[in-house]
Amino acid sequence: MADGLETESRKLLVRLRDLMAEEAAGQARLDRIVSLTADSMGTEVCSIYLFRDTDTLELCATEGLKAEAVHQTRMKLGEGLVGRVARTGRTVNAADAPSVRGFRYMPETGEEAYSSFLGVPIQRLGEKLGVLVVQSREKREFTSDEIYALEVVAMVLAEMTELGAFVGEGAALKARHQQAEVFRGTTAQEGTAEGHVWLHEPRVVITNPVADDPERESQRLTEAVERLRVSVDDMLDGAKGGDTEQMQVLEAYRMFANSKGWMRRMEEDIQRGLSAEAAVEKEQSSARARLTQVPDAYLRERLHDLDDLSNRLLRILTGQGSATGAEMPADPILVARNIGPAELLDYGRALKGIVLEDGSVGSHAAIVARALAIPLVVHASRITNEALNGDHMMVDGDQGIVHLRPDETIVAAFRDKMAMQEEAQKRYATIRDKPAETLCGAQIALAMNAGLMADLPSLESSGAEGVGLFRTELQFLVRNQMPRRSELSALYGRVLDAAQGKRVVFRTLDIGSDKVLPYMKPNDEPNPALGWRAIRVGLDKPGVMRMQLQALIRAANGRPLSVMFPFVAQYDEFRAARAEVDKAMERERILGHALPASLEIGAMLETPSLAYAPQRFFEEVDFLSIGGNDLKQFFFAADRENERVRRRYDTLNLSFLTFLEGIVKRCAETGTRLSFCGEDAGRPIEALCLAAIGFRSLSMRPASIGPVKHLLRRSRLADVRAAMDEARSRGDQSVREAVMDYLRNR
Repeated sequence: MADGLETESRKLLVRLRDLMAEEAAGQARLDRIVSLTADSMGTEVCSIYLFRDTDTLELCATEGLKAEAVHQTRMKLGEGLVGRVARTGRTVNAADAPSVRGFRYMPETGEEAYSSFLGVPIQRLGEKLGVLVVQSREKREFTSDEIYALEVVAMVLAEMTELGAFVGEGAALKARHQQAEVFRGTTAQEGTAEGHVWLHEPRVVITNPVADDPERESQRLTEAVERLRVSVDDMLDGAKGGDTEQMQVLEAYRMFANSKGWMRRMEEDIQRGLSAEAAVEKEQSSARARLTQVPDAYLRERLHDLDDLSNRLLRILTGQGSATGAEMPADPILVARNIGPAELLDYGRALKGIVLEDGSVGSHAAIVARALAIPLVVHASRITNEALNGDHMMVDGDQGIVHLRPDETIVAAFRDKMAMQEEAQKRYATIRDKPAETLCGAQIALAMNAGLMADLPSLESSGAEGVGLFRTELQFLVRNQMPRRSELSALYGRVLDAAQGKRVVFRTLDIGSDKVLPYMKPNDEPNPALGWRAIRVGLDKPGVMRMQLQALIRAANGRPLSVMFPFVAQYDEFRAARAEVDKAMERERILGHALPASLEIGAMLETPSLAYAPQRFFEEVDFLSIGGNDLKQFFFAADRENERVRRRYDTLNLSFLTFLEGIVKRCAETGTRLSFCGEDAGRPIEALCLAAIGFRSLSMRPASIGPVKHLLRRSRLADVRAAMDEARSRGDQSVREAVMDYLRNR
């Protein structure tokens, strides 16, 4: 690239910086910027289009087009060449714009006089803010150097927009991080919460995007990258001999940290006039933009690595570490792109709610959030770009909706909802010690799900009759190495102590699929939910299962013990697992350890195949627990992580209920204890219908026991069954409306 062009680019950026320092309104600044840019680029037209809402761009400033079109010309995302740049996040360079497919002529702007068109996105860390355009009368394609120069100007515009330099009248010039925002995500843990934002990784704020001394900035960048490389090498040395996946991530970090291409692009940005920080963020924004375009999961992960590495480099350059000096609010709602289970446990129950930009319903974070009973919303796109520490936030985990900086009407309505829930909880407390007995005399045992010692106090406060599912994988997921048998035995013993004689069903290690241990070699499976997981891992690698069974037997120390194997798909798997229990019992007997006073061995029915197992299976298994979440996704072939399909299928679909009735019947014939475990068991309407088809034991999160018991105690199962049968005879797909009508008319 020519030194003269570099000099012109630097001159333009310096003039932009000086302009920003002037006391001027947002509109005046924009007007000066388009004038400066058109002059520097040697074009007749320069225009800035900004988003007024998520789907609409507005012409906010122009040099060369008609002044009266400013704030009047608008276009939808994808409409015309400007809309294409905004939608794709990619540059459009056209020598003869009117001849390009998709060109849209805006007569009010007077652009018919211009042929060539160059549009670049104004974006920051993957968030699209608008489009910067230059146009000329002559038909010509803009050079790569000219494109580069305009991209650098767009980057500065993005930073200035973030810092509020263009606030003015109208929706497109509204102040950022001040307006009320609504984010629609996915429910990963139900519940409602009000509080203030606490960012897990506070954003780095760049206040000096333009620099005068390229040599000094290059030196700063070189020194920071060297520090980054040393830190990555240190992390790699510390991880040697440990987790393979972690090593792979760190190797990718090292590859990027030593990438000549990455360094060269940042150096070029600095030569154009950007500061070292701005150069890093420009490349980071490019990586974020590419993330949305890449279909390959592996490449997306590598771009995530580059994104994370850029954040580390920015913190080195700016000195803005994770500890910003900000004080955590008294009612923190954690906001993050993603978070690991150990980090989440460090926050503990201090959190009122959790909102993740990425994450998943079955992620480690979701498992911990459920254990801590903290409302969690995942897939809240753009939340980390919009939220600031201390912002007021309301989380509706029931609907998967997050209100950021809500207005008074939303606050009032939300608080009314929370007050109603609180009043309901008080009503539920009055029946806490009463049985879940229906008006027709049927008694339904209501147990709670747990996974941490911290859950156990809920046994008494919720009125649960026991723990229908204790998830043992959390103790494995939050560590960097395998826990010792003695540690597990002590923990399980404390769980039984806290239960004070109430039944606790320990589910053996349910790993694989979305629950990969940090120290376990991941398996690259095309469909991990249907792959090597749970009991399949336990039987193929029996060492961990044997260690866990021994820990459970020792924890019981002469008390009753209930053990349940997850994801059993066929009789042989259960028989092999039960044989491992027999071996463990015999070993403990030989060692002289106390054996459980009684021993129940059960299985989770999560695959349709187990419902059709031989009669001998139902005779041998001591109890069965239906894992509703997994069973439903396999029954309907609908991935519960996929929002497009998971909500299409209702638990109260008659085909699913008919299938469950078949299981109830088989268990009744053999006298096998049966329960239903999962989120659906904790939803009152679903729980009522499950009771109506014969379930007499349900296991759910502690907060659901009150509302489920309340509805059961006011219902007659024969009447509910009649409403369901009527829906069946009409050919309804689901019994939900029929049961709701029955309850409304009762």
